[in-house]
Amino acid sequence: MSFAINRNLTIFPEVLLGPVRMAALDLLRDVKTLCLQTQEPGGCLVLQIDPELPAEQFRLSLADGSAAVGGPDQAARKLLLEAGDEMGLVYGIYEISRRFLGVKDFWFWNDQVFCPQDSFPVPDGFCYESKPFAVRFRGWFINDEVLLYKWHIGHDPEKPWEMALETLLRLGGNLVIAGTGLNAERYRPLAVRRGLYITHHHAEPLGAQMFADKYPDLPASYLQYPELFQGLWRDALEAQAGQKTIWTLGFRGQGDHPFWDDDPYYDTDEKRGKLLSDLIRLQYDMVREQYSAAVMCTNLYGEAMELYQAGCLEIPDDVIRIWADNGYGKMVTRRQGNHNPRVPALPEPGEGGKHGIYYHVSFYDLQAANHMTMLQNPPDFVRRELREVLRRGCSDFWIINSSNVKPHVYYLDYLSKIWRDGDADPAEHRREYLETYYPCDRIDELEAVLEGYHKAAVFYGREEDERAGEQYTNYVPRVLATQLICGRSDAAQAALWAFPGAKTLQEQVQALQEICVQGEKNYSAYLLHCEQTAVLLPEPVRCLFEDSFLLQAQMHAHCWAGAAGFCRSLMLHWAGEAKKAFYYAGLARREYLKADAAMRAREHGKWHDFYANECLTDIKHSADVMEKLMGTLRALGDGPYYYFWQRDFFYSEQQRRITLISHLDNHLTDQQLFEQMDRVWGDEDK
Repeated sequence: MSFAINRNLTIFPEVLLGPVRMAALDLLRDVKTLCLQTQEPGGCLVLQIDPELPAEQFRLSLADGSAAVGGPDQAARKLLLEAGDEMGLVYGIYEISRRFLGVKDFWFWNDQVFCPQDSFPVPDGFCYESKPFAVRFRGWFINDEVLLYKWHIGHDPEKPWEMALETLLRLGGNLVIAGTGLNAERYRPLAVRRGLYITHHHAEPLGAQMFADKYPDLPASYLQYPELFQGLWRDALEAQAGQKTIWTLGFRGQGDHPFWDDDPYYDTDEKRGKLLSDLIRLQYDMVREQYSAAVMCTNLYGEAMELYQAGCLEIPDDVIRIWADNGYGKMVTRRQGNHNPRVPALPEPGEGGKHGIYYHVSFYDLQAANHMTMLQNPPDFVRRELREVLRRGCSDFWIINSSNVKPHVYYLDYLSKIWRDGDADPAEHRREYLETYYPCDRIDELEAVLEGYHKAAVFYGREEDERAGEQYTNYVPRVLATQLICGRSDAAQAALWAFPGAKTLQEQVQALQEICVQGEKNYSAYLLHCEQTAVLLPEPVRCLFEDSFLLQAQMHAHCWAGAAGFCRSLMLHWAGEAKKAFYYAGLARREYLKADAAMRAREHGKWHDFYANECLTDIKHSADVMEKLMGTLRALGDGPYYYFWQRDFFYSEQQRRITLISHLDNHLTDQQLFEQMDRVWGDEDK
């Protein structure tokens, strides 16, 4: 007797609770979506706990009426899902959706198109048993989540978060930081209902309320108010009772920066390390007192890594040490401001204890990282780093910064293969990913596009990981433009990390211009490649391609063109070409607006307003800064009366030569003047 999944599928037992119930409802939704109405009886999916199976593992098989399997009809064949625990059942349920119904892990984010049919057969003799995961605790930090924060689906603010957590479970994740700050508190209950372990931002020990939030009128000094800090930690322990929690120990400032920024008493490594060690031990004892079997971790991130490497930090042996990449996928300490020590961020070979990583596929550093676009460093580089991570014993805990999910699905998929199997060949994964989400007869061309993305990336420094994300082409020009707007000619301090040898603003702009020449060249060619590929693709593959790879090519191409236009503007300003300087600032503004418009143009269907709150890289703000630069350049070149340039571009030669009255029309706005310049100069300079 054959077995097929159709619209009348039933699940036994009928009463399910917690995360198993939520996964089962997802499966029934998928069945309803994929299966047509039918009068044929539905089969039965039977869920059972098998204590012989390890935790999180499952076995999926067909069973006939002779087997000792529950269900409403002992004579009928059943699809039997056995698991070692409820999470094993959850993963098994999603395996049914994936394997038999064809619902892909990123179906929601990649707009998978479904083709309903009467039923979906399960082959006779089918039996599948899952394998242990290569990483024990594995999941996402939904961080810098400004797109998800303001985007609603059907007026439901929780829906984006529900879909993110469902996707994480489909990928085999079991751990999450469900947002930053108040979002983490708001969406933590949803993650708990899904059966996920909860852990905390490295700046929020034990998931506690920030001191400055609770006591806004007091200085955030542990030295002055130890009892108040400890009270916040106790409140957090009680608030999270009954949850699956991996408790984060540590102490940072009131934000994502060192605590000594708020308390100048701690002015040496020894003082800082002593306080941090004492507080980690205190928090450890508080957790152990209330939850004797609790799992705990601490983040060796930024300044904590430097203290640890200097021998100034003591951590209890059974606490998981979380080592962090620098935001660009390299396992060294991150750059903070102009300080970039690049201290290796992995345990020594053979070092005891438990270890894990905090790894970025998206990063926000107001310098050069990728937030709205894919990681610039290629999968081969990522693979090499993560293989070394596992070789050094960091398999107890992986938390991946997933940001707003959608721009980063390719790498999130790749990393899930590694946390599941311990390795993944980049070329094999690339082709599998494209065949899964872009099914067509143009896979070779699509592979070339994906490879081309990383080849187009531009180095801004000497290290192998120092390839520029879209923040580079936005923040660096904004920093340098602001320096000129403020009337300064010395080097901008906030850009010293980018141009360490530059002594003046002009030298910084010259150095940026050299990089922009390459960036503009690379990405204009890459954008053309993507556009030529797009016309070859059938719908709906073409739509997804335009939403993903083409969109990111457009963003990079326009942002590099904007940065290049900014550099030309300032170099012309210093060369005494005032009108041309103003004009090129206008061209730079236009390019940034094109990048923003490209995002907003992809907000079809459920993605309406997805990019509306793009406020971290904030490409449209780069256009605003260029507009301010235009105003400054016009003031310097056309002020204080502001009619000379108007005469140059609107009046005839005779009118310009004979001045009986200064001007005959209202003063032009900067944009009106720019548009007229563009009509005159556009063909020459485009």
